[in-house]
Amino acid sequence: MPAQDPTEPFDLVDSDGAPLGVEKPRGLVHRDGDWHQSVHLWVVFEGDAPHVLLQRRAYDKDTHPGRIDVSVAGHLRAGEAPRDGLREAEEEVGLAVRPEDCVALGVRRSVYAGDGCVDREIQHVFLVRTWVPFEALRPHPEEVAGLVLASLDGLRALVATGAPLAVTERDPTGTRAVTLTRAALVPSRDGYLARVLATIARRSAGEDEAYWRLGW
Repeated sequence: MPAQDPTEPFDLVDSDGAPLGVEKPRGLVHRDGDWHQSVHLWVVFEGDAPHVLLQRRAYDKDTHPGRIDVSVAGHLRAGEAPRDGLREAEEEVGLAVRPEDCVALGVRRSVYAGDGCVDREIQHVFLVRTWVPFEALRPHPEEVAGLVLASLDGLRALVATGAPLAVTERDPTGTRAVTLTRAALVPSRDGYLARVLATIARRSAGEDEAYWRLGW
């Protein structure tokens, strides 16, 4: 089965995220480059040193196939509010989260053209902390090719300097150590990865940070 349903209905919005009152199927939205909404959820494993969950996108995704991405990402279906989209955590990686336990970090305006589509998204960015073992997560076989566990400090260095990072990856063939390079990541030319990882680091240190807007 495909990693996404081209008939899935989305609500269209303008470039500031204001509803247009128009519903359109996913396939046509990505063909025509209409603005729509999505959710990014960053999952952080607490412990002696924080680690970040990443996912390897399915190889038949319509955007960035096979690249390493945010822990959980999903489009809002027609009629959904941003926190409704947090259902994707259980669907994609087998982690049940309560919306009230997820912290809203910011919102990002993102435009990507490639892989045969034009994807214009208003991305609502959340953080959740968990003590669930990495090994207990179960990636959706049709949506996620694998799960990656990376140290927060190492991931920040990878993004900032390109320093290769040793990580643990789980996929249907097993669990193994791999080396992650910057080229394997979904690109963020607007500094999104650096911004969100810095926010996670501050929050893991017990600091607070104001809700941010990126891309405006």
